[in-house]
Amino acid sequence: MEDPRCVNQRFQKMSKKNYSPVIGVLGGGQLARMLADAAAPLGLSVRVLAPSNAALIPKAFSAAEIAPWTPENLVHFSQQADVIALENEFVDADALDALERANTALLLPSARAIRVIQDKLTQKQTLQRAGLPLPEFCAVDSPSGLVEAGNQWGWPVVLKKRRNGYDGKGNATIRNSEQAPAAYAALGHDGQDLYVEQYCPFVRELAVMVVRSRTGETRTYPVVETRQKDHICHEVLAPAPDLPPGLAAKIQDMAIRAVEAFDLVGSVGIELFLLADGSVAINEMAPRVHNSGHYTIEACPCSQFENHLRALLGWPLGDTSLITPAAAMVNLLGSSEGPGWPTGVEQALATPGAHLHIYGKAESKPGRKMGHLTLCGEALDTTLQLAREAAAHLRFGG
Repeated sequence: MEDPRCVNQRFQKMSKKNYSPVIGVLGGGQLARMLADAAAPLGLSVRVLAPSNAALIPKAFSAAEIAPWTPENLVHFSQQADVIALENEFVDADALDALERANTALLLPSARAIRVIQDKLTQKQTLQRAGLPLPEFCAVDSPSGLVEAGNQWGWPVVLKKRRNGYDGKGNATIRNSEQAPAAYAALGHDGQDLYVEQYCPFVRELAVMVVRSRTGETRTYPVVETRQKDHICHEVLAPAPDLPPGLAAKIQDMAIRAVEAFDLVGSVGIELFLLADGSVAINEMAPRVHNSGHYTIEACPCSQFENHLRALLGWPLGDTSLITPAAAMVNLLGSSEGPGWPTGVEQALATPGAHLHIYGKAESKPGRKMGHLTLCGEALDTTLQLAREAAAHLRFGG
């Protein structure tokens, strides 16, 4: 599966004795920080290139640079690393192409895979060709096309931007034909390409992390339940409770097929809808470490972050099983604008077994992910309740 163009003299150093590989990460936020945390015990160095000071968590990395993600800057940055990873999938694909052509470091996932995934329409089309279950979808270029889709599939439908949407930003639920013109104008006013998706009447949201190495070795973490509020993940329950028999294994198999469809390498997050009849449909995927896998730091022998590094380097993958009967993760969100350090730390840590992760962002903003708290236990319901109570003591924003 390895592209011969990506084998270069710098990368070959990693096979020599007494050489510590350097991981370059495009992005300097919490995902990059947790990758750096996982890299330290392995003796790895993590350098980051952040597009702005606001996108960088200070003092978390071996080295950090602030510069726009232009082709020239990416090529220069790649000369100081052996492998380049992405903190998010929004890096310009043309710039990533230039990085690959420079052949100075190995980019994983590839520029081609990122180009397909960052356009959610082509992402869906690739998953569809792989025979994976999805809601109905199609491109739209006018309000009339949106109305046609609603009339064909039934209302409501979901209008989405094809690019740069996350945490519910760039989506709109359209409940009737009268709402179509305003919704189309609101999402497409800046020339954004749009697509429409059949509304999926799900009863729960699920997710699973897949790790695929550059050697082809593949492992899956347990299927989890994610609970959203205002399109932002608030809680993750591991393992997902009360699934129909055999469904978890079916979802893990589907997730592997999705990752293979894009020839992805590293830890990959797959989000799914569970329907009332027990069937599932894939919602979206993230070609990187993902919020739904943060629980793995405490609840699994090898976290999604360590396994991501192992996969990028072609090292043997670690154990992805649960070491505890239950784990609950609660995201800690900013409540208002203010300082990035929370109140209530002492009270939260008074909960036995509470694992607190404060990301170190300088400023809090409403809804901004400022940290998370994980608790492991014997029973999922009591573990989740204790995690909620511990997290409730923490307040970001003053």
